[in-house]
Amino acid sequence: MSTYLIYFNQAWIGEHTETWFAVRGPLAHAVVDDMKAAGVYVFAGGLEEDPEDAFSADATSGTLTFTDGPYAPNPQFLGGFAVIEVADEQAARHWAGKVAEACGWPQEVRRFKP
Repeated sequence: MSTYLIYFNQAWIGEHTETWFAVRGPLAHAVVDDMKAAGVYVFAGGLEEDPEDAFSADATSGTLTFTDGPYAPNPQFLGGFAVIEVADEQAARHWAGKVAEACGWPQEVRRFKP
């Protein structure tokens, strides 16, 4: 079994109406329910949309410091993700496709190192 991260960048979503998003939410939740039923679900969630609500922790100077806001301002930031545990890449592709179709925007998939 391998563990994969399926995720999207907030900038990939594009402009849509509230009605469009209202339709997509239940579709995405249904895919998560399908993942759970198939026994591949580890964790999934969407993140707060404003990166200014983030904070960072940095100990590279030898002293731990916390800073409000993102570590480095960037117009692209993580919007949400799912972690799955599946037998192979083909299964990961299957689930990523289901998530992409339900959400209506691209997903990137990366395998965790063993």
